[in-house]
Amino acid sequence: MYTFSSKLKTVAIFFMILGILGIGYGFLTAPKNTAEVEEILKKEAEEHGGHHTAAGHDAHAHPVKEAHTTETHDNHDAVAATEAKPEASMADSVHIDTISTTEDTAHAAISAEESHKNHAAVAAHEEHEAHAAHTKHVEHVLHQLQNKPWAAVYVAALFFMFISLGVLAFYAIQQVAQAGWSPVLFRVMQGITAYLPWGSVFVFILLALGAFHFHHLFVWMDPELLDPASPKFDKLVSNKSGYLNEYFWLLRAAIFIIGWNLYRHFSRKNCLAQDEATDNSFYKKNFKLSAAFLVFFIVTESIMSWDWIMSVDPHWYSTLFGWYVLMSFLVSGVTVIALTTLYLKSKGYLEYVNKSHIHDLAKFMFGFSIFWTYLWFSQFMLIWYANIPEEVTYFITRIEQYNLPFFGMLVLNFVFPILILINTDFKRLTWIIVMAGVVILAGHYVDFYVMIMPATVGDRWFIGFAEIGSVLFFLGLFILVVFTALTKSPLLAKRNPFIEESKHFHY
Repeated sequence: MYTFSSKLKTVAIFFMILGILGIGYGFLTAPKNTAEVEEILKKEAEEHGGHHTAAGHDAHAHPVKEAHTTETHDNHDAVAATEAKPEASMADSVHIDTISTTEDTAHAAISAEESHKNHAAVAAHEEHEAHAAHTKHVEHVLHQLQNKPWAAVYVAALFFMFISLGVLAFYAIQQVAQAGWSPVLFRVMQGITAYLPWGSVFVFILLALGAFHFHHLFVWMDPELLDPASPKFDKLVSNKSGYLNEYFWLLRAAIFIIGWNLYRHFSRKNCLAQDEATDNSFYKKNFKLSAAFLVFFIVTESIMSWDWIMSVDPHWYSTLFGWYVLMSFLVSGVTVIALTTLYLKSKGYLEYVNKSHIHDLAKFMFGFSIFWTYLWFSQFMLIWYANIPEEVTYFITRIEQYNLPFFGMLVLNFVFPILILINTDFKRLTWIIVMAGVVILAGHYVDFYVMIMPATVGDRWFIGFAEIGSVLFFLGLFILVVFTALTKSPLLAKRNPFIEESKHFHY
């Protein structure tokens, strides 16, 4: 039986406390009103040479004034020139000139007055539009900055829940495939999936808070977008309202989460019961249960990826997105299995886990990383080449505003693993796998970050207290739950039909 060390438990609790403080600071420092946003924008303008912008604005304003002044002077000159005509020798001519001069003067005065009124009206209209645009921009920035701590918590909550869900799916695949190499790792997998109930509760709470408008991460929840009388009316979002509406959306989420957790509960129960059984009845139950779960999972995972991630950009869609998200958290889950196994081995547990098991885990890390890259490139290349506006906008936004994390995750999730893990000997070296694992997990956190942040905070992103605090809190909770679960049962599934094959597995 595994014993949870007090040092690791202390580290987990310390991470959670630091995380709560970071998250709290993120919410406290988020602007509460437009006046605070005005101050933020003013400071940003000063830091980035805002005085040049102001000077430019004045320069645009001056030509209107100068045009008005010039036109007025021209009118006065015309009047003066008319009045300065030399006296005619004929009396009729003088009389006609006098009348003409008087009329010209009157017309010039009227023209000048009308010109002045027109320019004043244009200037007032332009000033009103500029003020309205500025007010709208300030409100938009306020919403983005208020979204930022919510989005940071949401990304971290999703990421750690997805790790446990990925491990659960991998465990089910091993059951259905009747794999002979992996049964010695089943209890490690079950320990990691113990986080799923906790993680899914946090995610569901965040989803529910969005549905009840405590935060605004999902723009399609704005009722004005569905009102044809509103200037914000969005026909596309309105057309999707039969599917994208808060109550149906939450109901789907509840079904997904309950289904995943029920499989997790009963599969673990059957596995433990198999240890005391005299036949393979519980193993057979698990086989059938796992086969049914995988059908349920592949459908619900796709819908979940549309609902919880893709719908933050309600105008955008990709037919590959469900597979892409699946591969991102599947490789993260296998990586955590490898890291947890290596930690337990270093503490003297898992005596039957050998270099071949570690090698196979590293192979899955490598293979899933390559498949993730294939899906990333397939999605990106097809959308970029087709250049359909409503599709390509998704990538343009991320390339322009999130250039470093968008391309950086390719290095972390593809270039680094392929250079390190392609070598067979490296797949058996503990420090190589640990290093690769940490990089892969960081890369896939960035992957989910780039999926969520552009639609929720726009260009107002930066890694701050809320982001770091969220990762630390959920990391601490993950460690605490997983390693506590590992103490609840033996680390070896004794009566699994393939356990002897797994004990003596060599590659």
